[in-house]
Amino acid sequence: MSYDAPFKGLKVIDLSQGIAGPYCGMLLAQHGADVIKIEGNGDGDWSRVLGVRYGDHSAFSIIGNLGKRSVAIDLKLDEGKALLWQLIEGADVFIEGFRPGVISRLGFGWEAVSARAPRLLYLSISGFGQQGPLVGRPAMDPVLQAFTGLTAENHGEDGIPHRVPVIPVDMCTSLYAFQAVSAALYARRDEARGRYLDASLMQGAAALQAIRMMSSFLEGGPVRPGGTPHGVFRTADGWLSITAIRDREWLALCGALERPDLAADARFASADGRHQHEALLLGILREQLLSRSSAQWSERLAAHQVMHERVNRYADFLEEPQVKAVDLIAWLDQPDMPRPVPVARLPGIPRFESGAPLSVAPRVGQHTAEVLGAHGVPAERLQELAARGVIDLGGPG
Repeated sequence: MSYDAPFKGLKVIDLSQGIAGPYCGMLLAQHGADVIKIEGNGDGDWSRVLGVRYGDHSAFSIIGNLGKRSVAIDLKLDEGKALLWQLIEGADVFIEGFRPGVISRLGFGWEAVSARAPRLLYLSISGFGQQGPLVGRPAMDPVLQAFTGLTAENHGEDGIPHRVPVIPVDMCTSLYAFQAVSAALYARRDEARGRYLDASLMQGAAALQAIRMMSSFLEGGPVRPGGTPHGVFRTADGWLSITAIRDREWLALCGALERPDLAADARFASADGRHQHEALLLGILREQLLSRSSAQWSERLAAHQVMHERVNRYADFLEEPQVKAVDLIAWLDQPDMPRPVPVARLPGIPRFESGAPLSVAPRVGQHTAEVLGAHGVPAERLQELAARGVIDLGGPG
């Protein structure tokens, strides 16, 4: 055990699919755990076919599975289930992300698994939780954005609610799940038995929006902005995000705009006044900001210490000098990808290095023979099971 690999020696069985569960498992792998990804034969985890597919991979499956080993088993077959029980022996963590009830019907619910592995930590990730009227409803990130209020809160000047496209519900749920597993692993040192951990996309989405949800409740309706002016403004050649909500920031913005008349205007002298006259104020700013380019305004705003940034596309962001200065992005070769792909380096883990085991996402079944062989399944038996469709030994890797 070390700071670089605090979970070294731990064994994780990951049956989850999509991104919330797999990303949690990926973080465990990056912290040193041996994460064995269990997926179906053929296409494997359905995240592999989300968006554009490259061989066995999509962007989702790469980000969710870096550093894992893939074992492909048909769990509908008794022989496949027997193999999974072999893999569970000696495991420390079990992750599943099926709809509630499905994993128990497969024979691997919490009661069954904990009876045979009493110190194992068992994590279930679902859409709406393990009980309640919506327990069986299928759910993905966009559904929970709508259900929990995030979509309603995310509307622009068109007044239309919009989903946030970067799957924030999946990502935050995976982070909350990772911290729950990490804390439980720490506590388990002094515990005789393992623990069942329940995480849901609904829970993650609610926690993500805790401040805004509370503000809406207290204010009895739409949330008052933290301050005015702030927002995204069109310039002569693009867009700028500007935040100047405290009095000193407002005065600095007036300086950058060379508008002493706005600084002296009694209507805008306080935060309450600027909020009360928000429509008038934003109209003035929009008109003036159209007069120069983003770069010209950025130079002025930076000189007056006004919080702002150009609205970048991803390609712009990846070329930013600040991003390169802190070496934020690792460019990793991945199976079936036509060129190296950008992956953000994560806090607290060793650097991603192209070609290193922790920096590669496996193909479907790439490690089936390796892992099952290490668990006592002879080579001739592996070939027999593969021929009958019980396992998938994977393609060339």
